[in-house]
Amino acid sequence: MTESLVVGVDAGATSTRVAVHMLDGTRVGYARAGAGNPTAHGLDKAVANVAAALAGALGAHDGRRVVASLTGVAGHVAEMVPELAKVWAGHGIAEGPRYMGDTQIAYAAGSPEPAGSLLLSGTGAVAARIVDFRLDAVADGLGWLLGDEGSGFWIGRRAVKTVVGALDRGAPPTGALAELVVEHFLGDNRPAVPRAVADRIVRLAQADHMRLAALSSLVSQAAEAGDEAALKVTREAAERLVATLGRVHVSGPVVLAGSVLTSEGPVRRTVVGLLAGRNVTTAGDAAGAAAWLAARDLLPEAGAKALHAAFTAVSP
Repeated sequence: MTESLVVGVDAGATSTRVAVHMLDGTRVGYARAGAGNPTAHGLDKAVANVAAALAGALGAHDGRRVVASLTGVAGHVAEMVPELAKVWAGHGIAEGPRYMGDTQIAYAAGSPEPAGSLLLSGTGAVAARIVDFRLDAVADGLGWLLGDEGSGFWIGRRAVKTVVGALDRGAPPTGALAELVVEHFLGDNRPAVPRAVADRIVRLAQADHMRLAALSSLVSQAAEAGDEAALKVTREAAERLVATLGRVHVSGPVVLAGSVLTSEGPVRRTVVGLLAGRNVTTAGDAAGAAAWLAARDLLPEAGAKALHAAFTAVSP
């Protein structure tokens, strides 16, 4: 078994990552490719991107050495099962990958404990209770239009709403948050009248709502500069995230995941402060976590826990 390999796949809506490890945790291959979520991008594109990442991660390693593999992917994956089995067989891997939801993978990226909770805030937001690395309960994750409170999208929309509201009342853009929002949408091409500025921002936001999510980091930047409006938005985002977590958390560690909560900034700091006294950890590499879960059944429990950090270390 010393030469055996395990493969972990994190097939996300924006990118795919594949990690190849030995059973002692040593990472021997890692590769990235485009989106691997078939629901968001279609089956053919998702399979092609997973295949590209697998080929890159395996490199010159003999696929026949792979003794276990696991793919983490959001949504329904039945359609991917036979297609990825073909890809795996093409590399000489005896069996296709097992499947697990991306929520469980994100939790496992932050803790080797089989039961606990995940609090994720990236473009979207969700909280989940995990039992034996299975999904036991979910709160929010309802999408950008009707939910995802405290997410990057929610933060960006709340910030724009604040700025547009002031412009609608005739106030010129003042303060760090207002300046960053206007710059984000309009650059230097700004109408002279505040209401006209508001109208143009609204039209651009409606034409491409993902521009709101991209504002999240700018809101954090303004909050770090002490802007009161930005501080209010980030504080409320943190409070809503913790409230969502409170609907599912029972015991065990709380794993923070997603770009909003894994990056240093006002939302993360406030969430950590609100969760003071609890065992709070931060998710590491999801592809490595998938590889660890694949290896877990082949290792003694204590040995698997001891190797968790080696598998989930963030790849450069």
